[in-house]
Amino acid sequence: MALRGAGVTDTRVLAAIERIPRELFVPDAFQDRAWEDMALPIDLGQTISQPLVVGQMTQALELHPRHLVLEVGTGSGYQAAVLAHLCRRVFTIERLKPLLREAESRFRQLDIGTITTRLGDGTRGWPEQAPFARILVTAAGGPEPPKDLTDQLAVGGVMVIPLGGDHRDQKVVRIRRTEVGLNREDLWPVRFVPLLSDPPQPVRSA
Repeated sequence: MALRGAGVTDTRVLAAIERIPRELFVPDAFQDRAWEDMALPIDLGQTISQPLVVGQMTQALELHPRHLVLEVGTGSGYQAAVLAHLCRRVFTIERLKPLLREAESRFRQLDIGTITTRLGDGTRGWPEQAPFARILVTAAGGPEPPKDLTDQLAVGGVMVIPLGGDHRDQKVVRIRRTEVGLNREDLWPVRFVPLLSDPPQPVRSA
């Protein structure tokens, strides 16, 4: 009811959030706050987003049950678990191995078989599975989205990503790919951990 009152009105999104036990994704020290509408710390300096932000960003994707979705930033796995109830398959990328292994364990516990994981640099996307009907980025990029990700967005597809020059000026942005290019729509202010990419590997001489 709190999410509905705050503008999350898509009944499929609300039902998916209701089905996923958020307490499973929250560290033991914060179990008593698992269902409070606030972001909570998880391991390695990362956070699990507040339920309202998860609901708003999921709703902004305009998901269909047939969609293939790329998620950049698995984190605790909570957002991916919500997405998995709303689309055909989720491909999720995390650059921090301990977080990914914990998320995979949670997916098994919940018997969610429609999430495929990868350890790696999410800013480079998942070219082998592209194009994606929907892309969700759960960390804040710079002023513009990574080109590798927009290149992997299907025509007619939607990307939802936090963008901004610094953490005080972040907005959730919805990007739609049309036949002629990209349309950008600023949605609401937000604060996310930064989207990090791996440094380029040095070229070794023979």
